[in-house]
Amino acid sequence: MIPSQLIEELQKLGRDNNDGELILNSRKDVWYLHIFHGKLLYATNEYHRARRWDRALKQHCPKWRWGVDFAQLMDHQHWEYQLLDLGINHKRLSLIQAKLVIRSIIQECLFELHNQADFKDTWKACSKEVSSLCDLIALSSPEMHTLSTKVAKMQEKWHAAGLTYLSPTLAPTLKQESALQAAVPNLKQEIDPQALPISDKYLNANFTLWDIAFLVDKPVAEVTLSLISLVEKGILQFQRVPDLPMSAFIQQPIGLVEQTSTAQPSSEESAKFNQKQPLVACIDDSPVLTHTLRKILASAGYQVLSIPEPMRGFSQLIEHKPELILLDLLLPNADGYSICKFLRDTPTFKETPIIILTAKNGLVDRTRAQLAGATEFLTKPPHAEELLQIVRKYLRK
Repeated sequence: MIPSQLIEELQKLGRDNNDGELILNSRKDVWYLHIFHGKLLYATNEYHRARRWDRALKQHCPKWRWGVDFAQLMDHQHWEYQLLDLGINHKRLSLIQAKLVIRSIIQECLFELHNQADFKDTWKACSKEVSSLCDLIALSSPEMHTLSTKVAKMQEKWHAAGLTYLSPTLAPTLKQESALQAAVPNLKQEIDPQALPISDKYLNANFTLWDIAFLVDKPVAEVTLSLISLVEKGILQFQRVPDLPMSAFIQQPIGLVEQTSTAQPSSEESAKFNQKQPLVACIDDSPVLTHTLRKILASAGYQVLSIPEPMRGFSQLIEHKPELILLDLLLPNADGYSICKFLRDTPTFKETPIIILTAKNGLVDRTRAQLAGATEFLTKPPHAEELLQIVRKYLRK
């Protein structure tokens, strides 16, 4: 089942509002796609199941501490989305964070599925023991289509780099010095830590390529390609490594020891937002427009939180809780209307003014924006006076 066929199958299940599991069997693996009310709630296979969970939580909710919940659920077959459901209902986790966790894990699963062929799919109808809130975090057919497009681009880069014979679940490991002496005469020069493309602390069979890409905040294809020359010289090897032990999650929910810069804003940025000036978030991928908006708003005494990629920047929205949000409709890997609706469905942003920014100004566009929960509609690029008039309307000092 190639990804396009998979999307078609998920669309079919979505039209019928099904609950159950789509099971994909290949000669190497078995994958389970968990469907809730016709939407994709989660994806799993048994290989490195805990590592995927660990990376997603480290990225999107590093401060989440779930107490005894995990110990109660660790023997449950579907503990991941059960735990997300508990976190949401106990108000320890926002809907946005839960959705981002699901999105990250499904993205990795789709990437790995892309490398395998000859799938046989089986549908197993079964009810899901989760609350209705999971309907908000599961991925709809349009969201799946967007995610599938992103995975296809990742795969193109992987193939173009000639990495099809590798899997990102492998761990790059420096060979033992005794074995290297015969193969590499100038050993110390070759494995000088300063000359390594990746810090040698990651090359010890504890971190997979997925793990390293996350920790250094670079695309997995770029990380892998940077290590190939060391493999060809006989300095490095790729090997299979075990999953993280489940016991590690009971004491501490984050298994990886480092955190990328995208998880939380820098201390300088945090200090800037600790002042009493009103904070306006700008969700837009255009550096030119973002610079213009920042210049206009800063001159009027407002602070600006810039988020170019909403699916990576939601943790900053949750952290800083801006008083007003400027939201572009055309975003990378996301639909502005869906983002707006999702923000509205999240208690934290239920009452936050959301001003839609777009070049489209038709009646249909305005109606869609209003149905998604937008407060007002502003044509871009906005004039300074018009922008400040709307912002002041909702953020009176």
